[in-house]
Amino acid sequence: MSVLDSIIEGVREDLAKRRRSLGELHEEMSQAAAPLDAHPLLKGDVMKVIAEVKRSSPSKGSLSSIADPAALAEQYQSAGASVISVLTEERRFKGSLADLTAVRSRVSIPILRKDFMVDEYQFFEARAHGADMVLLIVAALAKSQLRDFYDLATELGMAALIEVHTADELERAMEITPRIVGVNSRNLKTLEVNPAAFADLIPKIPPEVIRVAESGISRRADVEFAQSQGADAILVGEALVTSADATLAMRSLLGQG
Repeated sequence: MSVLDSIIEGVREDLAKRRRSLGELHEEMSQAAAPLDAHPLLKGDVMKVIAEVKRSSPSKGSLSSIADPAALAEQYQSAGASVISVLTEERRFKGSLADLTAVRSRVSIPILRKDFMVDEYQFFEARAHGADMVLLIVAALAKSQLRDFYDLATELGMAALIEVHTADELERAMEITPRIVGVNSRNLKTLEVNPAAFADLIPKIPPEVIRVAESGISRRADVEFAQSQGADAILVGEALVTSADATLAMRSLLGQG
């Protein structure tokens, strides 16, 4: 079993424990603020940042306790982040939907629910907790699921970050005419990082699509490399949560001193 398969197995088990009626979720969705449009915030002449609230990872283990995820998200927003990514996977990343709710209550920019979306229920759940975006990992989904989940996210007013790691996955992603594609330099099946993925795949994504570089970004040189390949935005978690000052860390990545 690959690492990705193991994570998804856990996600399904945890989902089964917390699953409630769709009627309850729809009631909560009706009370949630309208979703924010992330698309115009992730495209422009300067590099955009999706800053991540991330306590742990399968590859590195514990990264930061993050006792107050909302305060960290506020710091990210003040430092210039365009979107806040909130990990909600419980076992490997130590996240929760409570983190998503807390962050939504304190920031005014779009929020990405970062999780392994494998069930339609999770999309209603994401919207009920205030998510404006969701992550769709091509490697984790069948072709029909990818299309159905993308359509469902769109129907609910959420943007979808379509994540790929290989040329085959990018080809599958482009079949649904996505607006945002993320190239993850980390292979989720083995957890190995290969920065060459940015050079291999980002230039193949049409320029009208928002192109996001994910994983392995810890230095200014990493950002410059991703940008040279055509990235419009970077998704960064570890380099920010392990720094002594997240604001300074973000400015350093963006070459702002």
